[in-house]
Amino acid sequence: MNKSLSLIACAAALSCGTAAAQSSVNLYGLADVSITRVTGYAQGSVTSLSSGHMEGSRWGLKGEEDLGGGYKALFTMESRVELDNGGLGNRPESGNQLPDRLTAGLPASLAAALTNVAIGPSLGVNVNNAGFDRQAWVGLVTPVGGFLMGRQYTPAFEALATFDIMNTQSALSAGQIVTIPAGVDIRYNNTLQYRVVQGPWSGSLMASFNGGASSSSNQLLGLNAIYRGDAFQAGFGYNTKNDSAGLQALRTTVFGASTNLGAWKVSGMFARIQEPNPSAGQELTAGLTAQAVPAPLIATVLDRLKQDANLLHLGARYDMGAAGQLTVAVNRLNDRRSSDADITSYGVAYTYPLSKRTDVYGVLARFNNSANAQAAPGGNGYLGGVTATAGTDSTSIAVGMRHRF
Repeated sequence: MNKSLSLIACAAALSCGTAAAQSSVNLYGLADVSITRVTGYAQGSVTSLSSGHMEGSRWGLKGEEDLGGGYKALFTMESRVELDNGGLGNRPESGNQLPDRLTAGLPASLAAALTNVAIGPSLGVNVNNAGFDRQAWVGLVTPVGGFLMGRQYTPAFEALATFDIMNTQSALSAGQIVTIPAGVDIRYNNTLQYRVVQGPWSGSLMASFNGGASSSSNQLLGLNAIYRGDAFQAGFGYNTKNDSAGLQALRTTVFGASTNLGAWKVSGMFARIQEPNPSAGQELTAGLTAQAVPAPLIATVLDRLKQDANLLHLGARYDMGAAGQLTVAVNRLNDRRSSDADITSYGVAYTYPLSKRTDVYGVLARFNNSANAQAAPGGNGYLGGVTATAGTDSTSIAVGMRHRF
């Protein structure tokens, strides 16, 4: 059981790289770059060199020490790196542009404030250029479970990544159609996580300690339970978060299952996304109030940022051995609010191994946006942003290379 606990504690990182030996520190990482062409942007079709299409490029340090008696100390510090420019963060090709449904009918000055000041500049990945944005935690494995403390992946995201046939890779991942606003908290700061494994079963509990006006300010609570058998896997994950005033904000519930049928793997997932109060609503309200925006207009903006949606994913992967892997997937977001911004994405991905550590890949993904939706495809390590106008569809074609070290 101690060995299993050690493995699951390391697996909590959801990262690649060789496993750390006892009493050692390892350097690991992944370099992923592609040439990607995406249609439907306001500036037209965009061809670019993209870092992290299949998986976010990163490097990290990982270590463990055997303390004896069934105890081990663990740590992971992982930083993203953008191979196109060497930076730590990125912005979408659409820049500050917001979905039309967030700004339609608002006074021009308010729409400009939301686009250029309040929300638009925050769109992207690690826009604050944190050094170890991907992960930074230390943990202790004991005979009764593992305890991890720091910046970590959340339980609901772990479940989503497990039952997404793409494992969140590429534009074909289910999470790509729930990005603005985000449908799941991927990582969270200041968290304590308890993890345990017993045979094919694993589970985790997570709580954050963000402080604030009350003990519930910005607090995230999460849990998951996953069964990983040889032929069948199933599980669920759940996150619930409060805003800075302690009001219910983003809540994500994920259920998934997959089965192995010889060379085939088939996976299905359902996620319920609810956000009755925008996660950053208090800060947005304060900023707009300071700009003398009338309260009714602020209420309109906040209402448009709420979420009530269902996400459905179905996918299949065919393992051809030395000839590579072929994966197909379809994702559907059903927006249950009056905005009715439904999105369907589908496509195919192929990876061909050049070695155990290096592969080349190609991904074709199509985003069909309903009349009020305008999502654009991104990649595992970056946001696609939004298309030119509501109802504009988008296609992404990516050819790239991925190397693990």
